[in-house]
Amino acid sequence: MSRPSQANLTTHEHSGASVIQNQASSSASCLQRVPKLLPSAGGGKAPPPSKMKKPSAEKDSDEYRQRRERNNLAVKKSRMRSKQKAMDTQQRVNELKEENERLEAKIKLLSKELSVLKDLFLEHAHNLADNVQPPAAPSPAPNAANGGQ
Repeated sequence: MSRPSQANLTTHEHSGASVIQNQASSSASCLQRVPKLLPSAGGGKAPPPSKMKKPSAEKDSDEYRQRRERNNLAVKKSRMRSKQKAMDTQQRVNELKEENERLEAKIKLLSKELSVLKDLFLEHAHNLADNVQPPAAPSPAPNAANGGQ
C-alpha cells in the first residue's frame, strides 16, 4: 500500500470543507472531501445538564401545568421555611436580650451586696483594732513596807 507524499497533495477550501487534491492526477475522481473541524465555543466540552436545552412543553399542556404547579408549591414551601427561620432567629434574639437584661440586673444586685459586705467587714475590722489595746506596763504595786509609813 503506497501513500502519496506530502508534496503531491494540495488543500483547498471549498464550502466549509477542506478538499485534498492529488497533483499527480487532477481528475475529479481523485478529490477527497475532508470535513473541517472547528473548535466549539465551549472549549470542546459538552454543556452541563443544567444548561442543556430541555424540550419545552406547550403552555396549555397538562405536563406544563403540572410542572408549574409543583414549582409553585416548592416556591411557597421554600418561602415559608425562610420566613419561619427568620421568625425563629428573631425569637432567639429577643430571648437572648431578655436574658442579658436579667444577668445585668443580677450583676448590679451582686455588686451592691459585695459593697455592703465589704463595708461591714471593714467596720468590723476597724472596731477590732480599736478594742485591742497594747499591753500596759505593770503599774508599781504598793509596797507594804512603803505603804505603811
